[in-house]
Parts: sequence; structure tokens; C-alpha cells
Amino acid sequence: MKKEYIYAGISILCWSTSATITKLLLGSINSIQLLFVSSIFAFIFLLTINIINGNIKETKNYTKKDYIQLFFIGITGTFLYELLLCLGINSMYASQAFIINYLWPIMTVIFGCIILKERITIKKSIAIILSFIGVIIVTSNGDLLRIDNKILEGAIFCILAAISYGLFAVLNKLKNYNELLSMMYFYLFSFLISAIYLTITHKWFIPNIYQLLGLLWNGIFISAVANTTWIQAIKKDTAKISNLAYITPFISLIWTTLILKEKISIYAIIGLVIIISGIFIQLNDKS
Repeated sequence: MKKEYIYAGISILCWSTSATITKLLLGSINSIQLLFVSSIFAFIFLLTINIINGNIKETKNYTKKDYIQLFFIGITGTFLYELLLCLGINSMYASQAFIINYLWPIMTVIFGCIILKERITIKKSIAIILSFIGVIIVTSNGDLLRIDNKILEGAIFCILAAISYGLFAVLNKLKNYNELLSMMYFYLFSFLISAIYLTITHKWFIPNIYQLLGLLWNGIFISAVANTTWIQAIKKDTAKISNLAYITPFISLIWTTLILKEKISIYAIIGLVIIISGIFIQLNDKS
């Protein structure tokens, strides 16, 4: 098997556990506490990788403006995105939240049109409409007149998370910093913001062994390892490898069913298929 597919497989398997691990952790700690510990683990891992491969030397070329830009890009892609996704997962079934989160590729298209001045085509328009129809189906569970307020709140958080990540993806493309080095800073900034919040609110905590294991997995494997192996994977064949990412929510459904004992609704499957269909329509837009 080609090395890039192994890297992609590692990333997909790690990311697929995100909703389940987050839901389990949020049963005993809050979202900021989760981000605080996970971010420092991710930062330490990425710092080690950047030192080993020599990327850390590039920091001497960074200016104050670069760090300010990295800070604001990092807020959208790590801190805000992960905080909003945590809030969404905490308000609804983890499986629903993770599916709605897959609006982010469509949000990337929208921000690409706004910021990068890319063309809005018929295929892109159809993709956007389909993806939002999918979200409505997942959120309503087939009954628009009886949407639970808590689930609606969770869906809004997940949509905002997708918007945040879509903006992050476009800003990253616009600035084109070294991926591993910038990611290291993104998690450092996320850690610092979380630390300031915990200091102000006096909500410091000492994780027990089970929480620590979950936070280690979330920070190192879901955040740092998955992103690192994904960067390595897409270097070889960006188009083919990128499409593999859409396997992730289907595998995630398996974890939420086996571990969280969540029932897989037929409407969740239908909504997911519609969202993924919308994504593939815009991926095939050659304009």
C-alpha cells in the first residue's frame, strides 16, 4: 500500500473518534478545560516534530505581523472551531453534531468566493443548497415541526463551527504559512486563550486518570497526529486523498453507536449522504 494512503488512514481513524471522545470528556469537564489541556498536548507534540524536521528555524524569519496574522487565523481554526464544536456536541447527539460539522467544506467554498473572489457557479450553488438541506434533515430528524430546542441550539453551534473552520481554511490558503509550524502556533494560542479564561473564572482543575487519557488522545492523536499525517498524505495526491476525508463521518457513526450507544437515525444517514453529495458536486466543478 502506498505510504500516502497509510497516512490518510491514520488521520481518518483519529478524526473519526473526535465526537465520541469529546462527548465522553464533556460529561465531567467543560469545553474550555478540554481545550486547555488538549491544546498544550498538541502544541508539545508539534513543537517536537518541528524541532526534529528543522522547521523551527523558519521562526527567525517571522515578523510581528506574521505572528499577529497567525494568532487571528489560529483563533478561527483551533480555538473558536473546537470550542463551538464542543458546545454543539454537548447539546445534541455526537453523531448529529459530527455530521453537521461537515458543512465546513461548503463554508470553504463560500468564503473562497467572498475572500478569494472565486466564481459562484451553478454547481457550487447546488452544493450549498444540498448541504443545508442535509443539515435540516439531520437536525429535525424528519419532523420540522418538532425540533427540540436543545438540539436546535447544538445545530447552531455546529454550523458556527463549520463557518469558523471554512474561514480558517481560506485564510490559511491566502497566507500560505508552513503547515506544521503554523499549526504548532495555532495550538499554542488556543492554550493561552484557554488559560486566560480559566484564570479569570477560577475554573482550574486536575484531571483524573480517565480524563487525562481522553485529553491525551484528543490533543495528541485527534489534533496533532491526525493533522501531521494528513499533511504528509496530501503532498502526494491532493485531489484523491482529500476525497478520502469524507469517509470520516461514516466511521464516526460506528464509534458513537458502539461506545456511546447512540441509535443511528435513518434521517441522520440521509442527511449525511445529502451533505456529502453536495460536497462532491462542488469538488467536480472544474470552473
